[in-house]
Order: sequence, then C-alpha cells, then structure tokens
Amino acid sequence: YRYEDLSFSISNQPLNDSEAEQIKSALQIISRFSGTPQFEWVDEMIPMLESKFQLKEREKEIICFESNIDLEGRQFITPLFNAIINQRVLQINYKDFKSPEAYDVIFHPYYLKQFNNRWFVFGLNANNSISTWNMALDRIQSINELDLNFIVNEIDWEEDYFYDIIGVTRILNSEIIEVVLQFTSDLAPYIQTKPIHPTQTKPNFLDSGEMVISIKVIPNYELERLIISYGAEVKVISPKSIRDKIQSKIQEMFNLYFE
Repeated sequence: YRYEDLSFSISNQPLNDSEAEQIKSALQIISRFSGTPQFEWVDEMIPMLESKFQLKEREKEIICFESNIDLEGRQFITPLFNAIINQRVLQINYKDFKSPEAYDVIFHPYYLKQFNNRWFVFGLNANNSISTWNMALDRIQSINELDLNFIVNEIDWEEDYFYDIIGVTRILNSEIIEVVLQFTSDLAPYIQTKPIHPTQTKPNFLDSGEMVISIKVIPNYELERLIISYGAEVKVISPKSIRDKIQSKIQEMFNLYFE
C-alpha cells in the first residue's frame, strides 16, 4: 500500500493557523523558564521548534512568572536536583545566619522547595541524624559529592511534612493547633478567594462585614510573618499564645516609630 501521490508524506503536513497559534502560545510560556537551572535546554529547543514548524517570530511577552534572577544559590539547584534523582551523598559547606564560620554537613538530599522566592533543600543531616534537615540554598558555600551509601527516605514531603505548616519551618514535636482569624471587610474577598492554607474553613461573615475563618496548622515563624503582613486588616481571635506573640511584635514595631 502507498499514497497515490508518491511525493506525499504525513511528516510534511503543514500546520494550520490554529495549530501554529497554539504552539506559539506554548513556546511563549516555556520561554519564561529560559535561564533557570534545569531548563538550559529551553534556549536550544525554542529556535529549533520555531524553525521546524515555520512559526512567525514571537511577539512580545504576555505572561510572567514570579522569579528572582539575582537570587544567590541558584547555581546549586542543578547539582542538588541531580543528587536527589541519582541518590548521591553530598558534603555541603554551609554558613547559616547565626554561625560565625561556615561548617561542613554530610547530607543525603531528598527534596527541593521554593518558598517566598527562596530555595530550600531538605534531607538527612548525617552529622546529627535529623532526616528533615533543611538548608537555604543562598547560604550554601560549596557542594562536593561523596562516595557513600545513600540512605533512602520514604517521606511524602507535600502530604506528610508541608501540609500542616505555612512556609518551610516545621518545629519538631509541635502539635497542630486551630488559629482563628478575623479579617476586615476590605480584605475578606481576597482571603476568601485565595485561602492562606488548605485547612481554611468556610467563612463566617459578621454583621459588620468582617470575616472570620480558622486554619489548623503547626505554629511557626512563617505563620507569624504572614499574619503581621496583613497589618491592621486582621486580628487573631485565638489561641492566646499566637495572639500574645503578634501583640508583642506589634508593640516592638510601635516602639521603633514612637520612642
């Protein structure tokens, strides 16, 4: 069997206008990853596809993803990603904000996560046997691969580790608590349409138009920062421990400006 036209090939079928526009739109989105670690192939692939499918030159960008091209530590994303995939043990020279000098950590990497435009790597710190140790990539000084047996971890990071917290800090042996928050009528629509946590309850609207919701989380630094970021448009109803912490932070802020 053959095509009646001997020169015909399905591989030579030109794209119609609709298909070309769909591919162009997809390329515009993919192009936003250009220059990002692990996406170096984008710079080579896009011109090839544009040439192969005879697409018109791309128009100006119409979509933007939140990113920080000047973020320190971006160069470590690729080696950490590869170490996780290939189960390699690393020696990481690290300098946290509290230590006067950098120090070495024997590290079994398991998970990379971005939060608030910063990257963190989670894994086993063999120095202290903590399997949920996290390090900010912008504090890493250097990474070297070691010829050691990799210890596998079966944690489902998104479901088992991050689900009960806001951010990346999980305080060991802390319990989940219910935090009740009251938002002003101006902020209420934003919190209702963009919940601050998956456990956010159905809103209860007061006669004043203010909205009360609750979330069930493990309290941490990021939770406090989030509440404070809403300024005078949120009030902590309970628990008292969180309310007192926020009140203390507000007092400190007041003292800065009204000494």
